Amino acid sequence: MILSDHRGCIKIIMDMSHPAVHPVGVPPAVRDAHPRFGMKHLQGMPGTKGSLLLRLLQFCFAVVSFSMMLSIQDFSTVTAFCYLVAAMALQSVWSLALAITDAYGLLLQRTFRDSLLVSVFVVGDWVTSTLSLAAACASAGITVLIDNDLNECGPNHCGKYEAAVAMTFLTWALASISFFLTFWLLATR
Repeated sequence: MILSDHRGCIKIIMDMSHPAVHPVGVPPAVRDAHPRFGMKHLQGMPGTKGSLLLRLLQFCFAVVSFSMMLSIQDFSTVTAFCYLVAAMALQSVWSLALAITDAYGLLLQRTFRDSLLVSVFVVGDWVTSTLSLAAACASAGITVLIDNDLNECGPNHCGKYEAAVAMTFLTWALASISFFLTFWLLATR
């Protein structure tokens, strides 16, 4: 409001009783009818119960395959079977080490999200799953050769060979799942 006094001076008087700024209410948060579920929370990624289960199953199948091959006295005469034993030994050590790591993470209620650590998991899973697949395929080829082509399955323990190869394929499948989940975690960082 502008006023003038008797000397001709103009005074500006502000009306303080009515502030010009009015508070604005915050709009309510919109809740999605279907909450989004991110890939970073999937079971099977390092430090989760799913990962611990995957690692323990990998370990069990690798140990069973390894033990079945060692129970056959003349497995060492075939290179593919020696390779299968070596691959399953490596897989069992790797899976047991990561199972212990997952159990430790679960005890502390922590997940593993460090880029360097997840990279080690990815590379280790990739190497062991590739070695397991190669060992399973090579041993399956020799088993088919002995059984179908040479028809000498009786004296050569084909049932044990086939069971060991089947356990190796199961180990590979579980190791591949671990690899893909861990790789996805690394890729989405």
